[in-house]
Amino acid sequence: MLPPVSRPERTPSEPIPSEPTPARGRQAEARRNDLAVLEAARDVFAREGFDAPVSAVARTAGVGMGTLYRRYGSKTALLQRLCVLAMRQSAAAAARGLAAEDPWIGLASYVRECVELRAGALAGLAGHIPVTEEMDQVAVHGQRLAADLVGRAQAAGTLRADVTPVDVAWLVEQFSRRSPARDDPAQERVVRARLLAIALDGLRARPGLTMLPGPAPGARAYADRWHRAGGTAGPDPAGPEATGPDPAGPDPAGPDPAGPDLAGPEPAGPGLA
Repeated sequence: MLPPVSRPERTPSEPIPSEPTPARGRQAEARRNDLAVLEAARDVFAREGFDAPVSAVARTAGVGMGTLYRRYGSKTALLQRLCVLAMRQSAAAAARGLAAEDPWIGLASYVRECVELRAGALAGLAGHIPVTEEMDQVAVHGQRLAADLVGRAQAAGTLRADVTPVDVAWLVEQFSRRSPARDDPAQERVVRARLLAIALDGLRARPGLTMLPGPAPGARAYADRWHRAGGTAGPDPAGPEATGPDPAGPDPAGPDPAGPDLAGPEPAGPGLA
């Protein structure tokens, strides 16, 4: 998840980022491919980090490198799109949480859904890709919804007062990580559910709580991870950036007629913070 540095006030005319209206035919197929690639990327990057080759994502998703190259043109464009899709999923989960009548149930369901989605699995991309204007807009929208969930639960007296929205974001990110070992998926899910239940119980307000240690994590430090190195610190283009050659080497299926592997050198492109 990518939160903004601050939480601006809403304005009546402000557009709310959302997915386009339902598509058919090739557009619908492209969206299905997007989601398949997103799930594969979460698995690959959560286990291997940013240096994982895009060819591994393509294999896991069951799509060809040519398909990815024709749709996105570069590894950076692909990863930026995946970040937007992931943040939109988190924002939709937050909206569903806010629709719940009980503030605690709404917050807990949001956290569970984000953990199930592995909403923080792409955090390893922070600092490696430029932040686009669309990424920033979707992040602002999602953080507002998450902050509303936290504020509503605290106002109801069900969420401890010393918890911040950034604490919740870090919690989701920690649970989104996976062990490099290929453990039994069913057992891994049970263990994760048990540990998440313990964590959620620790968020509840109750008498005799021990105050959380240290200063509360700041939104700026959390967001600044995305603006170091490959990201941008302002509205000006960051200039050329390249991800370097694909560690996996050429696509095992042979040369892609559409062009080079996505993980190879990329053209420069602006990124807006």
